[in-house]
Amino acid sequence: MTDSDLISAHGTLIEPTTLKIQRLLPGRIDRVWSYLTESDLRRTWLAAGEMGTKPGSSFELVWRNNELTDPPGQRPEGFSGEHSMQSRILEIDPPHRLVFSWGEEGKVEIDLESRGDKVLLTLVHHRLAERSTRLAVSAGWHAHLDLLVARVSGATPTPFWDSWTGLRAEYDRLLPT
Repeated sequence: MTDSDLISAHGTLIEPTTLKIQRLLPGRIDRVWSYLTESDLRRTWLAAGEMGTKPGSSFELVWRNNELTDPPGQRPEGFSGEHSMQSRILEIDPPHRLVFSWGEEGKVEIDLESRGDKVLLTLVHHRLAERSTRLAVSAGWHAHLDLLVARVSGATPTPFWDSWTGLRAEYDRLLPT
């Protein structure tokens, strides 16, 4: 059995309000780390924003999802062209672990582990209290991490919004009500 066989394509709730999602990425761990921490690389799959290197450093994530893929796909009603959120680094251990606040309440942990010529990325998002938030965030992380896989692999990604919309419907079926 390979690492790929053990990783579910979808995130799972490991607690009622905690999502865990994993991806196996090609390349060296330091390259994947750069895609997490360097604004110019992170903006190609998630959000821009200069990030400090010490616990307690605050930073702003700025999403421009229409710029992630060409074409971007059909943006769902109610989503703006740009969204930002203040965050703070809670823990950082380059190039293995990054933990940051998600707005006022949430917390995101990202761990990287070398697996031969690949890197296992494990993301855990805590404190997703409302089901609607769990659905949106699950679909969002899934779509964004698939985009990260495409970026580090040199593959052509699926239009972001079309991917997110389809995944939102899948998570609505998969996650408990």
